[in-house]
Amino acid sequence: MATRPVEDNARRSAAAPFVGPQDVAGKNWAGEVPPPGEYPYTRGIHREMYRKRIWTMRQFAGFGSADQTNQRFKYLLEHGQTGLSTAFDLPTLMGRDSDDPLALGEVGRCGVAISSLDDMRRLFDGIALDQVSTSMTINAPAAILLAFYIAVAQERGIGADQLRGTLQNDILKEFHAQNEYVFPPRPSVKLVIDTIEYGAQHMPLWNTVSISGYHIREAGASAVEEMAFTLADGMCYTEESLARGLDVDEFAKRLSFFFDVHNDFFEEIAKFRAARRIWARTMRHKYQAQHERSWWLRCHAQTAGVTLTEQQPLNNVVRVAYQAMAAVLGGTQSLHTNSMDETLALPTEQAVKVALRTQQILAHETNVTQVADPLGGSWFIEKLTDEVEREADAIFREIDALGGVIPAIEQGYFRRRIAETAMRQNNAFDNGEAVVVGVNKFVDDDYVRVPILKIDPAVEKQQVARLAQMKKDRDVKRHGAALAALDRAARDGENLMPHLIAGAQAGATVGEMMNTMANVFGRYDGGPEW
Repeated sequence: MATRPVEDNARRSAAAPFVGPQDVAGKNWAGEVPPPGEYPYTRGIHREMYRKRIWTMRQFAGFGSADQTNQRFKYLLEHGQTGLSTAFDLPTLMGRDSDDPLALGEVGRCGVAISSLDDMRRLFDGIALDQVSTSMTINAPAAILLAFYIAVAQERGIGADQLRGTLQNDILKEFHAQNEYVFPPRPSVKLVIDTIEYGAQHMPLWNTVSISGYHIREAGASAVEEMAFTLADGMCYTEESLARGLDVDEFAKRLSFFFDVHNDFFEEIAKFRAARRIWARTMRHKYQAQHERSWWLRCHAQTAGVTLTEQQPLNNVVRVAYQAMAAVLGGTQSLHTNSMDETLALPTEQAVKVALRTQQILAHETNVTQVADPLGGSWFIEKLTDEVEREADAIFREIDALGGVIPAIEQGYFRRRIAETAMRQNNAFDNGEAVVVGVNKFVDDDYVRVPILKIDPAVEKQQVARLAQMKKDRDVKRHGAALAALDRAARDGENLMPHLIAGAQAGATVGEMMNTMANVFGRYDGGPEW
């Protein structure tokens, strides 16, 4: 069921019933809102946008074993998907192996179980890694999963420089909202910078971090908070990379972003436009980036999971379609559309197909691809874009006053602010001000059932048995030496990526490498109780 309304409408409901020229008085349209493809990219980072290339259709997928998810990947590719996006199960997300006692009952439940290089081999069996773009939604153990992917590619004679895709790898937002952290903030960020540095040197086609607002928004943040917190995190990674000694143009062009798309149609469009403008100005003027690609905010978007309802699940198809339209009109480079049944369980093949067809209908039947930023110049859209930017700037000042992103995390700023916004949204839902169709208005007595995908409990037993066999067969001396080298490198402050790749090749598991690093970095207990 819907747990809360999804928008904070106070600012918009207080606005005038219409917007006209008086609301954008003094706006120099030619100078301040240049065409798409021109700095500061308010109207899009490419001049022709989707006329030249349609956004990447990247449906999130992963469940059960590596073999089952491999079959789903191939199914999606066969039906027109243009990029892969990997969902991992909770033990993997938390850096634990499938045979860990705390993994009991969770293996393969909310994503695919990946504990070893062997699992990664089976996950991408028969898929050309030098031809497909792969996204991996993983954070605390992200560097390890990237190491597995590189190792599989190397076994096939594919160099890291040929791989295309994105590693989410945004640990800061875990401390804000999603809670899938393992190490304390500072060593966690150090590990992200290791991947950024390695990517700049060896993986020119790979986005080594996808700075994510999605989970921040799903936790209860407003559209402005989502955007501002995300860009602040991006600035933090930029500053830490510069402190490492990297040149800004070495890495900035491979930073990417990930935004949620909710129901307030016009605000979502304005959010994308304002985010591009803020990021371009920040990279050009604050960090002195010289390369145009370093100024671009390239983003993936996903429709809002929290807006989906168990009641009247077919309504979710409509919600997703409008949210997808907002993402496209906002100028996203990549898009995932949620399946109508995701509030109930993992999506079935039929639901996934409908979600993918939603994107294809949008791309090929509506003609929205024919004009870049078609709403640009609308008095309402331009005013709203300016408002979103001003409110985000106020949030940046609050974060700066606390000493920056990491000190703000340590003081509980992000969690406190998200909780306050979520409470306002809940109150609006409870008093009927915020309407969720089928839940607190237009309610039906009939309960429409849709097919449910269930994970066979045998998957966990098979995964644990396979992992046990792998551990039995591996070279004990090579495995031990690789973990010892990883421990030394962590203590010496080295870049850990080469050691994680070596560990993967030696048969070290996700949990073993995470435990090795935890012995050096410690484990995070959640910070202050505010």
